[in-house]
Amino acid sequence: MAVPVAFFAVFFAYPVTAIVGRGLNAGGDWQFGRIGEVLSRPDILDVLWFTTWQALASTALTLLIALPGAYVFARFDFPGKQVLRAVVTVPFVLPTVVVGTAFLALLGRGGLLDELWGVRLDTTVWAILLAHVFFNYAVVVRTVGGLWSQLDPRQEEAARVLGAGRFAAFRRVTLPALAPAVAAAALMVFLFTFTSFGVVQILGGPAYSTLEVEIYRQTAQLLDLPTAAVLTLVQFAAVGGILAVHAATVRRRERALKLVDPAQTSRRPRGPGQWALLGGVLLTALLLILLPLGVLVERSFDGPGGYGFGYYRALQSAGSGASSTFLVPPLEAVGNSLRYALVATLIALVVGGLAAAALTRRAGRLVRGFDALLMLPLGVSAVTVGFGFLITLDKPPLDLRTSWILVPLAQALVGVPFVVRTMLPVLRAVDDRLREAAAVLGASPLRAWREVDLPLVRRAVLVAAGFAFAVSLGEFGATVFIARPDNPTLPVAVARLLGRSGELNYGQAMALSTILMLVCAVSLLLLERIRTDRSGEF
Repeated sequence: MAVPVAFFAVFFAYPVTAIVGRGLNAGGDWQFGRIGEVLSRPDILDVLWFTTWQALASTALTLLIALPGAYVFARFDFPGKQVLRAVVTVPFVLPTVVVGTAFLALLGRGGLLDELWGVRLDTTVWAILLAHVFFNYAVVVRTVGGLWSQLDPRQEEAARVLGAGRFAAFRRVTLPALAPAVAAAALMVFLFTFTSFGVVQILGGPAYSTLEVEIYRQTAQLLDLPTAAVLTLVQFAAVGGILAVHAATVRRRERALKLVDPAQTSRRPRGPGQWALLGGVLLTALLLILLPLGVLVERSFDGPGGYGFGYYRALQSAGSGASSTFLVPPLEAVGNSLRYALVATLIALVVGGLAAAALTRRAGRLVRGFDALLMLPLGVSAVTVGFGFLITLDKPPLDLRTSWILVPLAQALVGVPFVVRTMLPVLRAVDDRLREAAAVLGASPLRAWREVDLPLVRRAVLVAAGFAFAVSLGEFGATVFIARPDNPTLPVAVARLLGRSGELNYGQAMALSTILMLVCAVSLLLLERIRTDRSGEF
């Protein structure tokens, strides 16, 4: 636990505590009375209520739509499966401002829905919920589907032989085994929607505001740091309570599972029902995932003189419409993002892997509490973390203002929880008797881990690496404050272009977003091939 504790203490707890303390300690006097004052305001109570219920609704809707997809990816073999798995993960890494703009083009004035049926859904909660499902569909598919594909189907078949119906066998055998993965996926979806920023700001308009949006407004627009600090504390406390309840619930349901090679559980669909389920999942992916992505691609080629590569060619120069925004050509952001994401993934795997290994030992309340604390970066305002980095990591021995490592460190903070939540259910499902048998035969703890744990969790490690890499590519909230002007990341470059008026800037933003989608899709597809090639080693 030493390395994860030190990492979170220095790069998360210290910056967040410093920025909150500065907000509540204005002029040298602690303003704790401001907490009750802020929380009694009707506008703040409305923000708290909307933040909570839209997150619950988004989580429920995402599980309802994505769980059939998790089953299809876990149990069925069909042409294009690897490509489709990579495609459904692409939305998860897109900057929220890009996704909000894409859904605005679909659901807003002059959008596809407006042109076909004269219906507009922008500035409604339905646009927000659909965009949240678009974002988090892959979280459920990959987290739940990863464990589902390793569950031995013969256990459910045995229950059916003993007289249980299909639904009863699933409810009594498969669902309890999947409960930790489902709970972990639901937790991640809830945290992302609870702290939603770009989607709500663009699609919700002035009528809807989450805690994250309100913290940004109080900090950047109204310069009211005390109110922003109170809202950050509320967000922190709410997320901490949710994580504590989740950890206690999951522990009661965890048990050793019989895990098998995913290749043994995957087969072609049989019968009309399974083919219909596969068709429904493919249709959902087409309408929910591919349609918004197609809008981005179409707009990246739709220039003033017709369709062409004009916006892409403009990315090669720092002049023209981007001259006052970039010190380097926007296209250089692609290489910057890849380098930062690779380093962030390595950091996240080391820190998250050590944390997951420690959490499997069930070593008292300290470790159980640490399980919940690891998820807090997903529930704390990225605005707070970004400002915290600026005011704390600016003097020796941690003067990192001019160091390139600052961006990967911020990205790794968000990647570590994904590594932990992806690896932990599989690590805890390994039967302790296998480790004990290896020890009896003379294996050292390191060799027992290498011979017993690693073959079973290797697939989870690759999935965790894919998630960490994807999250790092699309991280925006904290990176926008610390990325240097001469080394912007892809999301930061897109946001800068969208923040400036003009058709050229908007077209360049769509082109850069399309490049981000392609980079992510290729990376995830390569990861899927590596995972498939090595699956026979389990």
